Amino acid sequence: MTGTATTTQRVVTTPLGRRRSDLLTKLPARGALAWVRDGEGLVGWGEVDRFEVTGPGALERAADWWAQRCAATEVVDPLGVPGSGAVLFGSVAFDPERGRSVFVVPAVVLGRRDGQTWVTVAGDDHPEVTEFPAQAADSSIGRLSYADGELDPVTWCGRVGEAVRRIAAGDLDKVVLARDVLVRADHPLDPRRLLLRLAARFPSCWTFAVEGLLGATPELLLRRTGDEVSSRVLAGTAPRSSDAAADTALGAGLAGSAKDHAEHRYAVDSLAAALRPWCTDLAVPSRPSVLTLPNVRHLSTDVRGHLAPGAPGLLELLAAVHPTAAVGGTPRGAALELIREIEGMDRDRYAGPVGWLDARGDGEFGLALRCAQLTGGAGGAEARLFAGCGIVGDSDPMAELAETQAKLAAVQAALQD
Repeated sequence: MTGTATTTQRVVTTPLGRRRSDLLTKLPARGALAWVRDGEGLVGWGEVDRFEVTGPGALERAADWWAQRCAATEVVDPLGVPGSGAVLFGSVAFDPERGRSVFVVPAVVLGRRDGQTWVTVAGDDHPEVTEFPAQAADSSIGRLSYADGELDPVTWCGRVGEAVRRIAAGDLDKVVLARDVLVRADHPLDPRRLLLRLAARFPSCWTFAVEGLLGATPELLLRRTGDEVSSRVLAGTAPRSSDAAADTALGAGLAGSAKDHAEHRYAVDSLAAALRPWCTDLAVPSRPSVLTLPNVRHLSTDVRGHLAPGAPGLLELLAAVHPTAAVGGTPRGAALELIREIEGMDRDRYAGPVGWLDARGDGEFGLALRCAQLTGGAGGAEARLFAGCGIVGDSDPMAELAETQAKLAAVQAALQD
């Protein structure tokens, strides 16, 4: 566990009216922090404090650190809306007890909600940023070369087959297996370029960046606003087709797929079971809708509820619900053990919670999916891409491999366009 000593600090939020400039163009090339959807959200830069933690109770210890820091902070915030005032960005390890989770307090936060824009500054050292023109996202990064990650596709399919055998033997009901791919460009990878391209291609997703992990996730793990809590659960995926008739058939196939509905229900039930003890009410639709994105479709369920008095804060709630069956499996313990045994790679912060939290306890955390981890290799020209899929009893290894390829295409297209 690491964290700087907490000292009294002043944080000031200043309303900027209804400015509509692109938030992502304000970011620096290094240390970019972002959580943006459809032009609104938060971006940050500079760093006045950080907290890194691993081991049992990681998120609870992060919550304690943030509470102590907020208690020692003088906040001037005439807006008082979610995301104004003191803000913390976080990126949590998929397995918080084993991996490193990172929380960063930026020196500057630029926010927008319901058309209202504001800037929040912390401390006295406010780094200047040269605006990154949106058209610069169209610049070429040259030739890309790809390499297998920890497992080649044939070996990975073998691991999927092993998971299906374990499910058939009754060891568990579902497990999510992921794979990684390595990419190298001719020129350094500028995170702003990738973020702008992802936001343009997936405006309904949450475009995020924390500690070199950046992407566009369609899945909202938890949002807390006052006593309201909500989540968007995704599980069950079908590819898209450029042929209209074939694309319609693929969508209809997903909507009617017993296999995908069963996989989806595991994810919804695991989230609801973890949240329900802390809620006075929780609305869980009986059937999912179909969420259509440019590269894939997902079965989607929006869960909403109200927290009971005395319910824990957002970070503690994340600890209670993560990992859901959407990114881990069910039963949770058996699925995590199988992932550790056969997946063959360290997920690090892939598929872990990523998002922000303010001093009031409001915040949003999605799951770090459709993402790239900038590794710093080759002078900043290398990255690690991830994709995973849910394995159930009738999963076909080759079909699951194709699903990972469809999901990888989201970041690959942003790199290549």
